[in-house]
Amino acid sequence: MQSLLQGVLKAVRAGIIVFDAEQRVVLWNHWMEQHSHLAASAVLGRRFSDIFSDMVNGRTHVAIDTALQHNFASLLSQTLNKAPFPLFASPADAANGVRMQQAVHVMPLAVDDLPRHCLVQISDVSMAVSRERKLREMAVELESQTLVDGLTGIANRRRFDLHLDDEFRRAKRNASAISLLMIDVDSFKDFNDNYGHQRGDDCLVTIAGALVRVLNRARDLVARYGGEEFTVILPDTSADGALQVAEAMRAEVEALGVEHGFSGVAKHVTISVGVSTLVPEHTTATSSLVHAADRALYQAKRSGRNCVMVYTEGRKTA
Repeated sequence: MQSLLQGVLKAVRAGIIVFDAEQRVVLWNHWMEQHSHLAASAVLGRRFSDIFSDMVNGRTHVAIDTALQHNFASLLSQTLNKAPFPLFASPADAANGVRMQQAVHVMPLAVDDLPRHCLVQISDVSMAVSRERKLREMAVELESQTLVDGLTGIANRRRFDLHLDDEFRRAKRNASAISLLMIDVDSFKDFNDNYGHQRGDDCLVTIAGALVRVLNRARDLVARYGGEEFTVILPDTSADGALQVAEAMRAEVEALGVEHGFSGVAKHVTISVGVSTLVPEHTTATSSLVHAADRALYQAKRSGRNCVMVYTEGRKTA
């Protein structure tokens, strides 16, 4: 039976340490020898504090003491205790000081005719942690893809909605102005019909780049709203400031000189821009800002296109 027990302890793919009531090591299995690079003969009879001096009074040590004194088991959180024991998956990792990721279970152990002992089981969870990290990275990448317009590479409608909600709440808290630009590419259907959809896609990509170049603040956001419509969120921006940005964007797109012989506005691609600005109150909804910018954009189209119109408190001004 003794040889069977030794065979089992040697075959187990986990670390097994048993401490007596004085926190002296009475069992140190083969797995522990492999990954700690300490032979059982070098640790048997030694106290926890002598072997793991840097772990004294840490979470693992407290868990062992609690198991011995109060008969409580503990499963140490891998998130908070990534690699408490100096254990290494390979000699190379040991040389570089790279510890394996560990899951540690501390259990009180009843022994006939002896004071309570403590069993510590250590599992290598490095692969699981690596998989979890990759899954998180994939989730972040997938999330970023769901927030980016597939054609232009700028923010999409969903990202716009999320960012507008965030900035609108911030504006309410700070009683600060927030401005919104709604942008439409003039006569874009005629462009597509006559130059083809590939040229139309290229045109939208070029315009998106031009709009982004005008902005230089981290919280400003250009998004593709849908089709040939773009929108721009400008936190902490007054109506005058938003008008300056809108006019800079209009001029930037016009300066591209993208040929459009079927525009009816100019010989090149142009945009119309509607601007709205609010200092939102507690009950103000984001839709108020969006609808105001939409109305200003409609007025810009009615005024001949290739221009900027501002909607402020019920008045539309060029």
